[in-house]
Amino acid sequence: MNEIGELFRVTREGAGVSIIEASKDLDIKEVILENIEEGNIGCFKDIFILKDNIYNYAKYLGIDPDKIVDSFNEYMFEYTSKIPVKEIEKQINEQNVKQKEEIVSPYTKEEKKTNKGIYVLIYSCIIFLVIFAVFWSVKQITRGKVVATTISYVR
Repeated sequence: MNEIGELFRVTREGAGVSIIEASKDLDIKEVILENIEEGNIGCFKDIFILKDNIYNYAKYLGIDPDKIVDSFNEYMFEYTSKIPVKEIEKQINEQNVKQKEEIVSPYTKEEKKTNKGIYVLIYSCIIFLVIFAVFWSVKQITRGKVVATTISYVR
C-alpha cells in the first residue's frame, strides 16, 4: 500500500497539483487523499469505499486505475491472509460438523424415540372418563327400573 501511495504522491507532485486542488476536483476530503498517499489503510472503515477512492484518484492522476486496483487487491489479500492454515482447517471442520448436525436427509434421519406409554396412558384416561360420564348420566336418568322424563323428574 505504501508503494501505491508513493506513486500517487510522486505523480501528483510531478503534475504540479496540490492535494487541496485534487481534493476539490475529486470531491474527496484532503485527509482521505493524504491517508491514501501515506498508505494508512487502518484509517478507513470501508474497504470498498477506499478502493473506489483509489480508483478515482488513479484515474484523476492519469495512472491505469485497473492496475492500481489489482495491486491494492493483492495487497489486501496478503494483508488479510495472515491466518494460520491450521486455524482455517479447524474452522472448516467445525462448520462441517454443524452442517452435518443441521442438515439431514429424511431417508437417513434417525427418528427420535418418543415414550409411547404416555400417549397410551392419556388415551386410556380419556376413554375411562367418557365411559364414566355415559354411565353416570344413564344412572341419573333412570331411577330404579323406571326411566325418568323431564317432567316427572322436576316434580
